[in-house]
Amino acid sequence: MTDPGPGGRRDEDDPERLYVITGGRSGPAGPTPFDLVTLIVTRRDPRPGMQPEHAAILRLCASPLSVAEISAYLRLPTSVVTVLLADLLDDELIEARAAVPPADFPDRALLEAVIHGLQRL
Repeated sequence: MTDPGPGGRRDEDDPERLYVITGGRSGPAGPTPFDLVTLIVTRRDPRPGMQPEHAAILRLCASPLSVAEISAYLRLPTSVVTVLLADLLDDELIEARAAVPPADFPDRALLEAVIHGLQRL
């Protein structure tokens, strides 16, 4: 936890700061592939003149990190991090990967046959 700044406020609780970081946006412009466990990996190094939070994400994600981890390291709300990640994804500076691929479920008939076979034992 950070020390409160002037007026007893912590930086991550400052709504004006969060407004500036996101450019006034409350969420990404469109649908995104992000959830808390989506893994983010950097595709390119930070560029000079880049917004500090964008550059920090690119440096952090040299090894895959989840959206939740990025949010914790930067001490920013997940909603703000999602906006920043959407910017980086649009610029093709990061890659978003599902943490665990969805499982393929076996055919219902096969499951019923197994259950019936087990019941006969």
